[in-house]
Amino acid sequence: MSLGGGQTTEGSNAGGIFVQFNQDCTSLVAGSSSGYHLFALTPDDGIEEIYASRSGQDTCLVDRLFSSSLVAIVTVSAPRKLIVCHYKKGTEICNYSYSNTILAVKLNRSRLIVCLEESLHIHNIRDMKILHTIRDTPPNPRGLCALSPCVDHCYVAYPGSSAVGEVQIFDAVHLNAKCVISAHDSPLVALAWSMCGRRLATASERGTVIRVFSVPERQRLYEFRRGLKRCVTIACLAFSACGSYLAATSNTETVHVFRLQEGAGGEEGGAGEGEAAAAPEAAATWMGWISQAVTAGKTYLPAQVADVLAQGRAFAAARLPATGHRAVAAITNVARAPRLLVATAAGVLFVYALDAAEGGECALLRQHQFLDAPPHAHAHAPHAPTAHEAAAAGNSYAGALRGRDPTQMTESQRASELGAALEPAPARGPYDLRDPNHFPPMRAAPPAQPAPAPADQ
Repeated sequence: MSLGGGQTTEGSNAGGIFVQFNQDCTSLVAGSSSGYHLFALTPDDGIEEIYASRSGQDTCLVDRLFSSSLVAIVTVSAPRKLIVCHYKKGTEICNYSYSNTILAVKLNRSRLIVCLEESLHIHNIRDMKILHTIRDTPPNPRGLCALSPCVDHCYVAYPGSSAVGEVQIFDAVHLNAKCVISAHDSPLVALAWSMCGRRLATASERGTVIRVFSVPERQRLYEFRRGLKRCVTIACLAFSACGSYLAATSNTETVHVFRLQEGAGGEEGGAGEGEAAAAPEAAATWMGWISQAVTAGKTYLPAQVADVLAQGRAFAAARLPATGHRAVAAITNVARAPRLLVATAAGVLFVYALDAAEGGECALLRQHQFLDAPPHAHAHAPHAPTAHEAAAAGNSYAGALRGRDPTQMTESQRASELGAALEPAPARGPYDLRDPNHFPPMRAAPPAQPAPAPADQ
């Protein structure tokens, strides 16, 4: 995502396809046993494949930088190698090898972050040089980290503890620690930045409470309760581009959407920690009345009871037809109408209508099977290579790419390739003159037949 670019947890993927939306939710990226695929989201709630690598290399991680041609990938056969390529040219720009398995890769227009279990590596996106390494981080087997999409607030969030829900915030431009947020009592499982880079959403292993903090002020702005009865595993948190909504997927069939406004489980306007200052129009509702009653009588209630009653509830929800597959969500506008998009590791994209005024149950509009999951799907978490995989790594995905060998590129050539890849793709209209697939089929004209001789009179 998480939208805009939400962070997901690995390990809950019961399917064989890695799926993720790009930073501005204009496209969907997928890694499968055949390579990686890029899909554009169309104005008619459809999906269109714009690229398929067809390399035959099992791709376990892939991320695209906004709508540019720059793609970062990691394959199962070489889980310690990051490959950066220009997908339109089919060229590999560079590759880097690390001491351990790559668990996550995050991009924005300024930085590229590579997350290992006990370290983070920060690259300059313009030349891919390593600027800084955060070493000896707490054990992070999930590869949990989030990079703000905004270069003006270019923050990296990652777990500061493996025992409690502490979040470390690092400034990836000035290369210094920014702040520490004590978000939860139990370890973190999900993180997501808003598009402005000033709000951070968090969830813990309990899966019942989702919180939103302001950065770097560390103020808790919102607190939402996903449910009361059962603990679940949060798989993805994702802000809408406008910053007004937050979506959460889990290992259940329900996708929750929370509205971020004053009084919706928030602490803005001077409300104390855990309070929900209900909006005036909410007073007429049952939950609004409870919220006002809790606020008025908080001193007479046990602290834990008051906190639970004051937490915000979901504004809208969508039901997935099936569970058991890792799911990522995005909230965007399609033809100026808000949409909730949910992509699963089974290779299915669900498009739901989101009622911005009333919320409630989201209606399923479209369902797209964009890829077929392998019959014996496996979790696409990177793993240490076997001896056979290590021997094959020399002929891995890099050999399948066309064009220049990155090891033989000069610095200026690499900079030129990176500059070309970083350019945003032009907006696609009904017909794209640069795309041969948008031209009508052309057939060679049949050879001219000689005119028949005039009949004798």
